[in-house]
Amino acid sequence: MHTLWVGTRKGLFVVRQSGQGWQLSKPHFPGEPVTQVMVDPGDGAWYAALRLGHFGVKVKKSLDQGETWTEVGAPAFPAKPTDGPWKDDPTPWTVDMVWGLEAGGGVLWAGCLPAGLFTSRDGGASWQLVESLWDRPERKEWMGGGYDYAGIHSILVDPRDARHVTVAISCGGVWQSRDGGGSWNNTSGGMVADFMPPERREDPNIQDVHRIDRCTANPDVLWCQHHGGLYRSTDDGVHWQPIAAPRPSSFGFPVAAHPADPQRAWFAPAQADSQRMPVDGRMVVNEAHDGGATFVAHGQGLPEQDAYHLVYRHGLVASSDGQTLAMGSTTGGLWVSQDEGAAWQCLSRDLPPIAVLRLT
Repeated sequence: MHTLWVGTRKGLFVVRQSGQGWQLSKPHFPGEPVTQVMVDPGDGAWYAALRLGHFGVKVKKSLDQGETWTEVGAPAFPAKPTDGPWKDDPTPWTVDMVWGLEAGGGVLWAGCLPAGLFTSRDGGASWQLVESLWDRPERKEWMGGGYDYAGIHSILVDPRDARHVTVAISCGGVWQSRDGGGSWNNTSGGMVADFMPPERREDPNIQDVHRIDRCTANPDVLWCQHHGGLYRSTDDGVHWQPIAAPRPSSFGFPVAAHPADPQRAWFAPAQADSQRMPVDGRMVVNEAHDGGATFVAHGQGLPEQDAYHLVYRHGLVASSDGQTLAMGSTTGGLWVSQDEGAAWQCLSRDLPPIAVLRLT
């Protein structure tokens, strides 16, 4: 039986599968914005990141499946330098939210807005800024996508080698470390930022990557939803190839790689950057086949007209076998599919805006 975690603007909901049905819990942290959720595959601990505005970012941890929660440490920047190359840095050295949260090899990784990357080796009790990425001179050219400043939203820890970590930045491209964060290389080759002047469109440092995900069974295969379309990599994210533009649209934010089949992935399209809603008011999920050579648009069970949902970067997830999918929207819609995305069941239309889903 599956468990689905739903992080929303007004709390964290836990949805448990029971037979053919799903049971929605009352919210943890009612009324408080939850920006990221994680279940540590190592020890089973639950983590929830909260964005509390005036009260700052908080991280909560549960060791008893949500029965009780303890506040642990939260990522925080050091004081901004008063001299040196970063003294005039226009980026605020204050964590606004935790946008990505992953675990691997006994290490927790947190990607933040602005685009700081942090690690914890003591279960979240303390966090350390990954200075090797934050201090890269290229950071001076990173820029905001949907926010005023660049942010790190996607973190992939290689299941074969936990020291190999890939992150995606909007807008700053894809970066990889193969030594546990000691050093980094930009691996955005092949991506095109069509919103930039022609001479800068292939600049790897300004690519607006909306989300990346990896095939578990074949970790060399990565999928990307980019501001300018869809991409796929078959060499562990070192190079990227554009794939076919599916109907009704190739614009969107999330991507969920099929965990067992490297030829398949799912996307939730929107009209365009300027019209962040389903094309013609009809909501679909696009499924890529043949490595993205062909697509199928699935809409059974989803709103067919007058729908204005948007699915955020972390709002589309797949189970470990790829049979079950879940999708949540900014207008509080929550759906699940138990046949690999072909048909969908609505669990709720009345939740707060959904920022993140996790499915085990």
